[in-house]
Amino acid sequence: MTDNSGMNETGFVASRRKWIWGAGAAAAALGVGTAVWRYTPTAVHASASHPVWSEQFETPNGQILRMADYQGKPLLLNFWATWCPPCVEELPMLDAFWKENAPKGHQVVALAIDQPSAVRRFIERQPFGFPSGMAGLAGSELAKSLGNAAGGLPFTVFFNADGSIWRQKMGQLQHDDLRAWLGAAT
Repeated sequence: MTDNSGMNETGFVASRRKWIWGAGAAAAALGVGTAVWRYTPTAVHASASHPVWSEQFETPNGQILRMADYQGKPLLLNFWATWCPPCVEELPMLDAFWKENAPKGHQVVALAIDQPSAVRRFIERQPFGFPSGMAGLAGSELAKSLGNAAGGLPFTVFFNADGSIWRQKMGQLQHDDLRAWLGAAT
């Protein structure tokens, strides 16, 4: 009788290798799917009665920033932090956008999810012209109510003039995002 143990062992190793590769591919697909699901902004009621319009925050210079003052015109609301590199990187682009489009009625407001002292130091070093409020940890809850279930930064909500939400963006803004909003909000 012939011994086939070598042939069976080779088949077993190949079968095991296929199983491991298959399990790895399934785990990778599950991980990607979970990340996409987790970091995709959730839908919110696109209404002018959203609680965001009743909020108010202290500004770095001690004034009060009332969100109700920004109703009636298109608004880009950006959540950021001094410790967030993509947040810091997009601020000059937002400032340039604001300077160019504020005369046309487009507004930009930034809410810092950070320590007030860190925000004040940052703005002293790198000032920008559009309004900024210090939202602290309460800002995280506000961002969640606007669709940021993951709590990631930067997070931006684009409001139409009627107070409804046009779009939410998790992650760093690009010039194309701003151009698309300009086209949709006019």
